Amino acid sequence: MVAYRTSMQIVRDLLTVTEESGMNGINVTSLLTKANLSHSRLSKFVDNLTGAGLMNKIEFDGKNTFVITTKGKQYLETYERFQNLADSFGLDL
Repeated sequence: MVAYRTSMQIVRDLLTVTEESGMNGINVTSLLTKANLSHSRLSKFVDNLTGAGLMNKIEFDGKNTFVITTKGKQYLETYERFQNLADSFGLDL
């Protein structure tokens, strides 16, 4: 059986990859590859994440680069704490 990621897990993956890219940010192609998403799915998630203020889109020369915000980093920290709590009770998120 294939275990699919939940939307929360995909958000965590996108924010983690973006955070790991540092202050220079990450471009769309790298984000697609590292998060293992199709372009159409990535677009929906990125729209939600930028709309929620968890990541910023920087447009330069017609190319988009994404950087994580302070709020995005706080989300990741809270997600990890919640994940650890759920794990301690044997629950899957």
